[in-house]
Amino acid sequence: MNNRRFARTAGWLVLPCLVAAGVLAWYVTRQPASPFEQVQSVDAALVSRGEYVARLSDCVACHSLPGKTPFAGGLEMATPLGAIHATNITPDREHGIGNYSLADFDRAVRHGVTPDGRRLYPAMPYPSYVKLSDDDIRALYAFFMKGVQPASEPNIPSDIPWPLNLRWPIALWNGVFAPSTPYADNPAQDALWNRGAYIVQGPGHCGSCHTPRGLAFNEKALDESGAPFLAGALLDGWYAPSLRQDPNTGLGRWSEPQIVQFLKTGRNAHAVVYGSMTEAFNNSTQFMQDDDLGAIARYLKSLPGDPQRDGTPWQYQAATASTGPGAHTYATRCASCHGLDGKGQPEWMPPLAGATSALAKESASAINITLNGSQRVVAAGVPDAYRMPAFREQLSDQEIADVLSYMRSTWGNHGGAVDAQAVGKLRGHTDPASSSPIILHMR
Repeated sequence: MNNRRFARTAGWLVLPCLVAAGVLAWYVTRQPASPFEQVQSVDAALVSRGEYVARLSDCVACHSLPGKTPFAGGLEMATPLGAIHATNITPDREHGIGNYSLADFDRAVRHGVTPDGRRLYPAMPYPSYVKLSDDDIRALYAFFMKGVQPASEPNIPSDIPWPLNLRWPIALWNGVFAPSTPYADNPAQDALWNRGAYIVQGPGHCGSCHTPRGLAFNEKALDESGAPFLAGALLDGWYAPSLRQDPNTGLGRWSEPQIVQFLKTGRNAHAVVYGSMTEAFNNSTQFMQDDDLGAIARYLKSLPGDPQRDGTPWQYQAATASTGPGAHTYATRCASCHGLDGKGQPEWMPPLAGATSALAKESASAINITLNGSQRVVAAGVPDAYRMPAFREQLSDQEIADVLSYMRSTWGNHGGAVDAQAVGKLRGHTDPASSSPIILHMR
């Protein structure tokens, strides 16, 4: 009797389990819907527009390597699970995307799903690219199919071990953390603000670096409705600062024209591009139209800061005489460029007084650039003559910690002391900056 009752109960349990398994199998293998069904006609104007969308989206930053064919892939990207490599997105039919239809391209770019149903890791910023408009997707497809040189470059497999390399759970991640519709204008804002919001949230995918991540490696917010959006984040040994109106660690002291100048020329009175932002400038922001740069500035200036997080606004304080080891290293190694007063030589040598790297609690950027120097900034085709040198061979971990602690506690800076162990950790996990940055000449 008990056996019969157990069998009956087990039978009733098996049925919902089978149904749940079937629903799960359908959900993780389904192809997202695409509005594109037929092949579009392509003309030179559409290809040119697609080239501009590729600039906005900075596709080259991940999908190209110095000395290689543009968009042929190969860049190694470290993840908490292991290394993955950017893929070949040239129109090569064997290794690239030459066999993709417009709908296939759309699903890969905006939803992270390849034609064979394989899920892309969200290192591909499709949670942002999903906001691209249909027209921009059409143009981007035209550019990659007709404006990019095919490259017979095989893709490099990831080294993420099984079972962590299973892709189907990404579909569940997408369902929780990734939006599914293009950007929609906010009727309460004007056209300039909406254009800026579209670029920042969508093709610009600024949140991929500047928004902090959750436990599931998701961006904590994807637009201005969430306070963490663009509030600053640690990524790959660099601290991407706040792009909100935080006076210390963000853009609170920057005017709209200064934001435009920084994105157009790579420098302004407050800072010079460095770290991961160098490639974004070299290949993306300097090529943006002035109206779009103004739209970005308008949108970013609308994002409120967080006084509780950012603390008392920075004010310059003249340095008092100091004979500590950090002060001596600064005077002999740094002052010739950045000045004994910390004010630099704007707009060529950036000030350290009031610099984000000197005010943020996170010291990774200050350590990284001191160890490894800066990549070459190339503005309007002209390489920058003033480049931050690498000190990894010249200064010990303790000496770097001392000079950075001095810099982060002088001239009103209040970022805090730097520990020699933190310097040693980054020394072991970073390499000197390349003197040959990726510069893509599309035309």
